[in-house]
Amino acid sequence: MKKLFLVLIFATSCAHSYAQGSTDYGSGMKFNINPEGTKYVRLITWSQIWARSVQNNPGTLINGTPQDKTFDVGGRRLRMLAMAQVSPRFMVLAHFGVNNQSFLNGGAAGTSGTGGYGAGKKPGLFFHDFWSEYTIIPTINAETKKPNKFTMNIGAGLHYVMGISRMTMSSTLNYLAVDAPIFNWALIENSDQFARQYGIFTKGKAGKFEYRLALNKPFATNGTATEGVAVDNNGQSKAALAGYLEYEFFDRESNALPFKVGTYVGTKKVFNVGAGFYSQKEGTQSLKNGIVQKHSINLLALDAFLDMPIGKKEKNAALTMYTGYFNYNFGPNYLRNIGIMNIGTIDPKFTDKKALAGAGNARPMIGTGSIFYTQAGILLPKTSDKPKIRVQPFAAYTSKKFEALSKTGSYFDLGSNFFIDGHHAKITLQYSTRPIYTAKDVIDGNKGEFIVQFQTYL
Repeated sequence: MKKLFLVLIFATSCAHSYAQGSTDYGSGMKFNINPEGTKYVRLITWSQIWARSVQNNPGTLINGTPQDKTFDVGGRRLRMLAMAQVSPRFMVLAHFGVNNQSFLNGGAAGTSGTGGYGAGKKPGLFFHDFWSEYTIIPTINAETKKPNKFTMNIGAGLHYVMGISRMTMSSTLNYLAVDAPIFNWALIENSDQFARQYGIFTKGKAGKFEYRLALNKPFATNGTATEGVAVDNNGQSKAALAGYLEYEFFDRESNALPFKVGTYVGTKKVFNVGAGFYSQKEGTQSLKNGIVQKHSINLLALDAFLDMPIGKKEKNAALTMYTGYFNYNFGPNYLRNIGIMNIGTIDPKFTDKKALAGAGNARPMIGTGSIFYTQAGILLPKTSDKPKIRVQPFAAYTSKKFEALSKTGSYFDLGSNFFIDGHHAKITLQYSTRPIYTAKDVIDGNKGEFIVQFQTYL
C-alpha cells in the first residue's frame, strides 16, 4: 500500500513536468533506488544565458570608461536541483548554482583585475534551497485510493515559502516574460538569501484552496540609520511570519514543490485568485531628530493568475495572464535601487543630471508604497501537427508609486517566447523601458534594454 501511495504522489509531481510544454520530457533525470521506482533521486538542471544591449543611466562607467550603451553576454542563472524520496512520506531537496555572472562582475568575492582569478570569474556556488519535508496528510488516501480533500506537509530548512504573492514563489524555469519583475522578491539579498530564509513551514490543500504558512528567522541586516529614511537594519532580527492562500477555480496545480508556474504552454486550464503577506517586527530603522526609530516590515499582495486553452483544441492556442497589487511598508521613505546583472558604476566626473537610481540599468525597484503589475501573453495556434517552433508574444506593465518619489513610475516590457521544446528549450526576446529619475519629482525620459535569453532545462 505504501508503494502505491508513493507512486501516486510521484505521478502528481510528474504532472508538473509535463506542464512545461513538452510530452517528451516525462519525469526527467530520475534515478531509481529500488526496482519499483518508488524510491528515487530526481535531478533538474538549467541554464539561462542573456545577450543584452543596455542603454545605461546617465553618468555610467563600464570598467572605468564612460558608456551610454553596452552590449554583453552573461549567465543569468546556472543551476541544479536534486530531490530525493526514499520514504513514502519524507523528502529532501537541494537547489544550488550561480547567478548574474557577466564579463565584468559576479565572480568570487574579493577578487579583482584581469588575471586567472578576475572580478568576473569563478563565481561562488551556493545553496538556494535546502530543506526536508514530511507528509502528514497525503494527496491520496492510502485506504480508499481517492484524493484527500485536505492535505498537509511540514518542512524546515532554507526554503522558498515566503508568502506575499504567487510571483514571490515563482519558478524561474517557466516565466511568461524573460524574468520576474524582481520587486516580487521584496527582501532580495537583504534579510534573505536569494529570496530564501531559514524557517519552518506548512503547506497543503483544503478543497479548492491551497495554503502556505511559514515562520522564518530573517538574516541580519546592519544598514546605517538615516534621518527620515528607513534602511534595512534588524540587528538581532525578530522572527517573520509569511503566508499565501489561493483559490483554484479550475484545474488543481501541483504543490509537490513550492515553485509556481508562469505559463503552462497550453497544457492546463488554471484560474487562481490569491492573497499573501510577510510581516517582521523591527525590520528597519530610521532617525527622527537624531533618535533611532524602529519600524516593522509589513508586505501585502493580492493577485490573480489565468492560463487556459482558447480556440480549437487541435490548434492548442492559449491565453496567459497575471495581475498583482502589492502594498509594501518598510518604514518612512524606504527605497532600493536595483539593476539586474548591472555592470555599471557611477562616474564621479559626470556633472550633468545623474540618475537617482545610480549607474548602469539600475532603477527604483522596491520601496514603501504600492505597485501594480500585469502581464499577458498568447500562445499562437499550431500551424501544423508537429510545429518546429511555438510562438508566444507577451507584454507587461508595471506602475510604482513610492513614498520616496513624488512621481509614479511606469515600466513596459514587450517580447515573445519561441518554444523549441516547450520550456525545456526556448529563446525569449524582450525589450523593456524604465523611467530615469533625476530628482524625486523629476522623470527625465526613459532608457531601454533589449534581452535575448537562451534557456535549456532538463
